[in-house]
Amino acid sequence: QVQLVESGGGSVQAGGSLRLSCAASGRDFSTHVMAWFRQAPGKEREFLAFININSINTNYADSVKGRFTISRDNAKNTVYLQMNSLKPEDTAVYYCAATQIGPFLRPSDYNYWGQGTQVTVSS
Repeated sequence: QVQLVESGGGSVQAGGSLRLSCAASGRDFSTHVMAWFRQAPGKEREFLAFININSINTNYADSVKGRFTISRDNAKNTVYLQMNSLKPEDTAVYYCAATQIGPFLRPSDYNYWGQGTQVTVSS
């Protein structure tokens, strides 16, 4: 069992930065691939990035590649999403998720989810 709690969301102007954190409880964090998704009103949940258990492999959606960076600290049971050069279209609720089974790109691949944190980017 993995329980996830996101934090770090808020309001920022376009071009600004935010760092999201996702704290995991339980002893299995280091055996799970971790990911970030987001969901804007009226839209489907969108994959943003995942990171494998030892941080060697990461994968990003084209919409955030070069602007967002996913990282993890297994000693702290935490995964991060550094978001730079934010745009108004990045406005959404951001979720972290965990899984042990791939292929890691779809919401249905993940069986543990946080409650989400709101990110609002104004122009």
